[in-house]
Amino acid sequence: MIPTVEKTGSPEGKRQLRRLLDRFQAADPACRQSVTEILARVRAEGDAALLAYGRQFDAPGLAAGGLRVGEEELRQAYQLVDAPFRDSLARAIARIQGFHEREMEDSWLQTREDGSIVGRLVRPVDSAGLYVPGGQGGSTPLVSSVLMNGIPAGIAGVRRRVMATPPAADGSVSPHLLVAAQEIGVDEIYKAGSAWAIAALAYGTETIAAVDVIVGPGNQYVTEAKRQLSGQVKIDMIAGPSEVLIIADATARAVDVAADLLAQAEHDPLALAMLITTHPPLAEAVQAELARQLPRLARAEIAGRALAERGVLLIAADTAEAVELANSIASEHLELLVADPWSWLPRIRHAGAIFLGAHTPEAAGDYFAGPNHVLPTMGTARFASALGVETFLKKSSIISYSAEALAADAEHITRLARLEGLDGHAGSVTVRLQR
Repeated sequence: MIPTVEKTGSPEGKRQLRRLLDRFQAADPACRQSVTEILARVRAEGDAALLAYGRQFDAPGLAAGGLRVGEEELRQAYQLVDAPFRDSLARAIARIQGFHEREMEDSWLQTREDGSIVGRLVRPVDSAGLYVPGGQGGSTPLVSSVLMNGIPAGIAGVRRRVMATPPAADGSVSPHLLVAAQEIGVDEIYKAGSAWAIAALAYGTETIAAVDVIVGPGNQYVTEAKRQLSGQVKIDMIAGPSEVLIIADATARAVDVAADLLAQAEHDPLALAMLITTHPPLAEAVQAELARQLPRLARAEIAGRALAERGVLLIAADTAEAVELANSIASEHLELLVADPWSWLPRIRHAGAIFLGAHTPEAAGDYFAGPNHVLPTMGTARFASALGVETFLKKSSIISYSAEALAADAEHITRLARLEGLDGHAGSVTVRLQR
């Protein structure tokens, strides 16, 4: 179950690096076809399809008219969570809110001497759908997903924020999710999961009005549904399995490195836990720590599979090589467990989130530090960014010409228009000069 240690320059090390650089995966054909059929059915049948899928896969007794979480269930949720949870929730909300408020963009105008005015108008979308996975049938409510998706949308000024999440077998939604949603101002919540929830948010049904943006994590069916509907709506990203890359030198503690690798591996059998170290004895010590810590996990079977099938332990010649490899891999999470992590930060070009120093586990970013934990995976950090306030904003260009400004620019506009064979464009300028 524990991965072998390889040098980056060895044949096996090179093979592993090639695999890491080519890890983007689309959904398999069977999944794509299933999702296409689900989307078509929801578009045609609306609520009836949602109820049918919900009864088949989630809650057999899901009642007609029971897709939306009612006011009584929302109120009762507060009686079913304890005070320590409420305290942690409030503190997490404050941290995430404070960080994302810095992301808000302003509209701006630029006035030129000739009287022309150009600029950019920044406006929120009207509505956003927040998808929250069920979390092992509701037994592990993903509260952090509610906060990381819903708070930036609220800061952006989105008027209507809608949450969709699969119900438990008894038709309920975790009270922890319901309280978290209400605490950030979301009370329009629907009992729908997987691809049919994404379809409902995109197309709309009798009960659920369509939205403009859909965000949130999910399994391959959720991801594929978002991919197929991208363009109909805006989505946050095409996300793959969670991943962490740890760069560690001789100053790192094996117990910390192993714990952080396991924290990633326990997500999913497809999770990717990677270590690149410059200190061979550390790699061996990490192997021993993985073997010691793994049996203690509640999800030991999942983490063990992830390590055995996808885990990577590599030895680099030096930190510079490790950093360049990290830039090529462009991981979702990058930990710098080295003597002076801040000195290496300027050389990091591609990573979803960067964690600096021995006291900064990736888990801090998942829940409490403030930055968003919805991050690009599968190497897409080369061009993609974390979910943020910008995800829920759109920009409109502003252009205003005075008569003098148009006269001054007319020759250039018409020349370029006629070069492209668009006489009508040129004419729309020259007609104004004849007044």
